[in-house]
Amino acid sequence: MRSVPLAVLFAACAMAQTAVSPEKEAGMKADLEGQIDGMKKQAQVMVDSVFSFGELGFHEVETSKYLTGVLEKAGFKIERGYAGIPTAWVASWGEGKPVISLGSDIDDIPQASQKPGVGYHDPLVAGAPGHGEGHNSGVPLNILAALAVKKVMEREHLKGTIRLWPGVAEELVGTKAYYVREGMFKDVDVVLFCHVAAGFGVSYGPSVNQNGLVSVEYSFKGESAHAAGAPWRGKSALDAVELMDVGWNFRREHLRLAQRSHYVITDGGDQPNVVPPTAAVWYYFREADYDHILDLWQKGDNMAKGATLMTDTTFTERLLGTAWPGYFSKPIALAMYENIKKVGLPAWSEDDQNLARGLQKELKVPVRGLTSKIPPMREPRPPQTDDAEEGLGQGQQPTGGGSDDIGDVSWNVPTIVLRYPSNIPGGPGHNWANGVSMATPIAHKGVVAGAKAQAMTMLDILVHPELVKQAWDYFNDVQTKETKYKSFLRPDDKPAIWLNTRIMETYRDKMRPFYYDPSKYDTYLEQLGIKYPTVRPE
Repeated sequence: MRSVPLAVLFAACAMAQTAVSPEKEAGMKADLEGQIDGMKKQAQVMVDSVFSFGELGFHEVETSKYLTGVLEKAGFKIERGYAGIPTAWVASWGEGKPVISLGSDIDDIPQASQKPGVGYHDPLVAGAPGHGEGHNSGVPLNILAALAVKKVMEREHLKGTIRLWPGVAEELVGTKAYYVREGMFKDVDVVLFCHVAAGFGVSYGPSVNQNGLVSVEYSFKGESAHAAGAPWRGKSALDAVELMDVGWNFRREHLRLAQRSHYVITDGGDQPNVVPPTAAVWYYFREADYDHILDLWQKGDNMAKGATLMTDTTFTERLLGTAWPGYFSKPIALAMYENIKKVGLPAWSEDDQNLARGLQKELKVPVRGLTSKIPPMREPRPPQTDDAEEGLGQGQQPTGGGSDDIGDVSWNVPTIVLRYPSNIPGGPGHNWANGVSMATPIAHKGVVAGAKAQAMTMLDILVHPELVKQAWDYFNDVQTKETKYKSFLRPDDKPAIWLNTRIMETYRDKMRPFYYDPSKYDTYLEQLGIKYPTVRPE
């Protein structure tokens, strides 16, 4: 975390920018909306193209090549291979303060291949990865916003710097802590992150139903032997893995309600007649705050040690990813919410609604179609103490949930997350169903709406230096007054860029024929020959 000479910095910023009247500011925002409406075709092409690549974390090769190509053509300077991550990059344009950083994720989900616009499970390539969370849409949204704001800045001679970057391997919470460690945000004033959703909104304060985590792989080593001829000579690493898992599952009964933990066995041995000399298990340890995450990690280490004592094996561990729980900026969120209300929800067509209702019927969830109103902005949940640890009975512990490594960024610079309406309500998440809308008019309209709100908030930051000061005051005086950021990364930890290699080697060539070709087809649906919408008949 850094100390910023706020009074000097923002006074200088205020003098550097030309005063903008409310009438002129309104006209500039209208211009931004008009520009983005004029880029609807570009939005569709970008969203559909990234959807078609369908790349897992650390292997977003085609995605990064394509997106940086768009930005480079628009005059942005590209730094590739950021923080030693082959598919990470930073795109920059402009000069001086404020520095506005735009981020969104680009990776997808294993075994989530799905034909867009089809309201039931129908993979493009069976078993292949796909955009089952909609990460194909966020960077295109940021590009639209950046291009529109860049044009206004050039015309109005506004000082400032725009930076864009991708959340590589977010599903593995694999990179943003490394971005922080590398210094990506040292001179940044505000981070405007965005993430696909079924609604249109933003929030501030501590994350609701979101945990931080550490992602740890435990590798056990024993000795092989003939499993039938001389099993007593073997020391089974797989036995150690299974005993660790059994121990952890018994321990769950005595863990806080806030925790979420889950695992997969990544190495289970070679064949049954050989006592496995190696085995490995990969855990996600999720909790509500830094200290409790460390406590879970220590419990995991203890389980691993106990398993080695029972099996005469040894173990090593490696950190594969980390995330802090998020905490988001109130002043910037309030400004964003006002812009969301100005933009409003997209005008959904009957075809859009039919796809949504068809998928909801398929999933056996309430059939309510697409989002019809922008919800009010809620106050953040008040901090809850762990009464049980204080001897006060059952207590009111925070409830657990998913994780996103944007949390690490949020503890280093004022940050918000724009949720934009490109998905269908009722999906289970991390699933083929969450990819159904993501290369259809639903996704395209949601991205255009989100880009307008993003661009208008960027303009607020450019012409109102006091907004940035308020954001840093909130960051220093409220958010970090008692809680200081400490990275889970150790000095020798490095990004786990080897993950997902085998899966992409298996499926990339099978997926390549389905890459979108906008020079031949108006939309990806047209290229695939899909009638929009396609749902099961009554």
